[in-house]
Amino acid sequence: MPGKITFAIAFVALGFGSCSPQVTDYQPEHFSAAPALELLDGLSADALKGRGVGTPGSQTARTMIIDRLEDLRVTPIGNSFEHPFKYGAFVDPETGEPEVPDQDGVNIIGKIRGRESGGVSLVITAHYDHLGVRDGEIYNGADDNASGVVGALAIAETLSNTPPKHDTFLVFLDAEEDGFGGARAFISNPPIALEQVALNLNFDMISRGDNGLLWASGTHHWPGLIPHVKAIAETAPVQVQLGYDSADAPDDWTLMSDHAVFFRAGIPHLYFGVEDHPDYHQLGDDFEKIDQEWFLKSVDTLALMTMAMDEQLPEVFAMRQAALAEE
Repeated sequence: MPGKITFAIAFVALGFGSCSPQVTDYQPEHFSAAPALELLDGLSADALKGRGVGTPGSQTARTMIIDRLEDLRVTPIGNSFEHPFKYGAFVDPETGEPEVPDQDGVNIIGKIRGRESGGVSLVITAHYDHLGVRDGEIYNGADDNASGVVGALAIAETLSNTPPKHDTFLVFLDAEEDGFGGARAFISNPPIALEQVALNLNFDMISRGDNGLLWASGTHHWPGLIPHVKAIAETAPVQVQLGYDSADAPDDWTLMSDHAVFFRAGIPHLYFGVEDHPDYHQLGDDFEKIDQEWFLKSVDTLALMTMAMDEQLPEVFAMRQAALAEE
């Protein structure tokens, strides 16, 4: 099994996390529980000071993520996993057009080669930044979005052990909390062939299913995805609901995370996340608040979804092409 055995030792020695013992007997089917929980603890520790863009804590988070990618034999795009960029704030909330770039961020991008490499591809995204330090208080962002990062890394473990059919890109985005800066940079200056991307799976807040629900948002815009999502949901370890992606929903999440930039670019997406909870963007979004068993089951569910979507990528790509032809 890929993966270092020194996660807990390193986190304790460097003060990155408490490395609390696993408090569940649940054994994920598709990835290793201990590295996932230890990394979630470490990424959301006080030592990283909320992973604000451009901070030492952000650099430490990148090191943790890249170390895990290397452990799993994921390959970088180009000479480095790190892809620096500059970004500005939104001007128009509909188009997302930025002002003159004046801030620096760094995306992390890796690739898992598919068995049928070179055709259509899948892009999995999760933002690793959070709110940082505000008024002297650290916003750790365990659910938002250390959880999504760890989920994507667990998927990397799954696909490293059982290679996917199609090329899969793992993209850990910076500056999501600052106008989707990393996603906008990825789309505007793509390091991969965007015209071959069939689907974006975006993981953002996947650990605090306080009401037991994991939501799949995006099928309203791409109804051809509905039967595939529902088929996996029937036997998934957690309850999956479709919604939060239309004007008649209680809230429309279509433009609420990094997948919004893919949506504007005409790329089909599925956004997986939980409903807002009392600790969303608050000081209480800590590792200790996470139900470890539910989180592991949530990630197992995403592994099932990812593998299923990998098999359906040509069909999903045809949806994208059909939509382009209608414009």
